[in-house]
Amino acid sequence: MVCLDDAALWAQDRCHNRGTEGDTMTRTVYVNGEYLPEDQATISIFDRGFLMADGVYEVVSVLDGKLLDFEGHMVRLKRSLGELAMDNPLSDDEYLRAFRALVEKNAITDGLVYLQVTRGNPGDRDFAYPPAGTGPTVVMFTQSKPGLADAPAAKTGWKVISIEDARWARRDIKTVQLLYPSMAKMEAKARGVDDAWMVEDGLVTEGTSNNAYIVKNGTIVTRALSNDILHGITRAAVLRFAAEAQMQVEERSFTIAEAQDADEAFITSASAFVMPVVEIDGAAVGTGQVGPVATRLREIYLEESRKAAV
Repeated sequence: MVCLDDAALWAQDRCHNRGTEGDTMTRTVYVNGEYLPEDQATISIFDRGFLMADGVYEVVSVLDGKLLDFEGHMVRLKRSLGELAMDNPLSDDEYLRAFRALVEKNAITDGLVYLQVTRGNPGDRDFAYPPAGTGPTVVMFTQSKPGLADAPAAKTGWKVISIEDARWARRDIKTVQLLYPSMAKMEAKARGVDDAWMVEDGLVTEGTSNNAYIVKNGTIVTRALSNDILHGITRAAVLRFAAEAQMQVEERSFTIAEAQDADEAFITSASAFVMPVVEIDGAAVGTGQVGPVATRLREIYLEESRKAAV
């Protein structure tokens, strides 16, 4: 099977650990403590993640065979589990060993490690949480994305549309309830652009799988943390690096009109890092070209994150 990358959708491509047509290489995945070929991995049809989207997840980028922002992802994982009153089945060290094992077993140089923890298999379907002692389900797998840090779209920028935000009210918990963001992503693709920025009460919340920013008169503006948006790990790192570089940052909400009138716009995520946005709802942002602030922040993030990778 041949996987084709679309430069404009680099971070969303579906190329996994597969080579050219005829290559039957199969990923090794992790399911509840076992490392298995992907075609032998199974979970119960009664798993709460499958029936109720009752689970949380994290995605950690891999560059040069090392994990980026691992500690931050573990902090957020524990917060998400706590907000849903779910037990954390593994220690940070156990997660780290499993991540590293999957990277090694699948020969990942650049790519992603996906982790999902669900409330497990209670043996039947019920809206009530399963009884105490029901073990959670832990699944991990890798995605190979050669040249992840060199996405061509970083040179040309994304185009986005705005769409009404119809998600549930606890977007700060990184749950597997991703149907509406998927619908928004498909609406963006249908309209020939790269992503959608969701809007609530006239104000931008975030992208389908990323945090949103604008730059005006040298000041970086992004929505403040609350239950309305995901507390992005890349967001936290980028804002820290921006402050260290003596860039001005303002955490507040903004409108689509304000974004269209900005000098620059960009998004951040674990897989896209810092990605410039050059068009919003058909209107060019600034010059319509990738701007210096987003470019510099991407450089800083990749440089510093590689230094700290584990």
